[in-house]
Amino acid sequence: MTAAHPLYAAMAPTIFEHMSGLARAHDAINLGQGFPDEAPHPDLIAAAARALAEKSNQYPPAFGLPELRDAICRFYGRRQGLALAPEQVIVTSGATEALAAALFAFVGPGDEVILFQPAYDSYAPTVRRAGGVPVSVALEPPGWRYDAAALAAAITPRTRVLMLNDPLNPAGTVASEAELAMIAAICVRHDLVAICDEVWEDVRFDGACHRSLLSFPGMAERAVKIGSAGKIFGLTGWKVGWLIAAPALATPLGRAHQFLTFTTPPALQWAVVEGLGYADDWFAAQRGNWAAARRYLADALDRAGFAVLPNAATWFLCVDLAASGIALEDREFSERAVREAGVASIPVSALFEGDGPRHIVRLCFAKDGTTLDEAVRRLAVFRDMLAREQATG
Repeated sequence: MTAAHPLYAAMAPTIFEHMSGLARAHDAINLGQGFPDEAPHPDLIAAAARALAEKSNQYPPAFGLPELRDAICRFYGRRQGLALAPEQVIVTSGATEALAAALFAFVGPGDEVILFQPAYDSYAPTVRRAGGVPVSVALEPPGWRYDAAALAAAITPRTRVLMLNDPLNPAGTVASEAELAMIAAICVRHDLVAICDEVWEDVRFDGACHRSLLSFPGMAERAVKIGSAGKIFGLTGWKVGWLIAAPALATPLGRAHQFLTFTTPPALQWAVVEGLGYADDWFAAQRGNWAAARRYLADALDRAGFAVLPNAATWFLCVDLAASGIALEDREFSERAVREAGVASIPVSALFEGDGPRHIVRLCFAKDGTTLDEAVRRLAVFRDMLAREQATG
């Protein structure tokens, strides 16, 4: 029997698949995998339904519907001040496919790729599948700040690509203007391609506007910007994403994309065209709902005695177990909490390559208040049980 590729034969399920599977098996509240519970906006569903009935259901163009590529350019021009042309845009079947296309386009055997840790768990395996070598630069809680000296020390003559996830999942933090400028300057100095995972760009709170690394001096010709309709609209199952890059970079990106998914369902593309044209107050209302859920869970956790780390973006809050009086490491806590308390979380150490902090768990707050209340109640009871367990030795 022919053996599978060793990279995949030895690979465990993702932490998200694992914890969601446990949540289903134990009928637990799933605050692990990140998706909103609220019903999708009816306008978007109606737009997709109209497209199914009225538009072609055959292959759309490989690089995306022209109307969607135009809409993406207009959206970023309006919301981020980026001057983009449709030929810079490639529509993909979600941001994970976009990440794979970017890595396959620019990473070859032996090329080193800078990965800030913690990181989305597809990064390192995809780098390795492209033949590259992941090189980790660890960020530290609670601030998860980018350090110029640590980044410079990680760069060698073989460094080819730097990957930046901003806003940062799982930490829920955003890079400062000074940090972005520092990263851009290092990319220019060392002639690096920057793959910018910016899927959380429109899930930012407290009045902070997103600025893409693409907009910094010297980055227009070396940055690949990745976006996601699933995150922008809270429709994670739609899997409509995109790559944006200068034409010289867009060509190899398109060649890589054509042999991955080739196209993305046209009805969903048409719906995203309509959605990206909504007025800014539509997006503000959506962000306001998510911000209210963030505050709701943070306050509930705080009242229950859990130490919540600062959050400025994403659908996630991180809890410091040690500061909350919990002696367990994050993986053991998450495994036991889903089985014994009926609440699924994500241990942040699972999103590190190699060693990392083992006292942080991630919780998704994009749920209704009743669900969040019950989850916090269960976690508080579980923490008290752990305290009694520790006291009795």
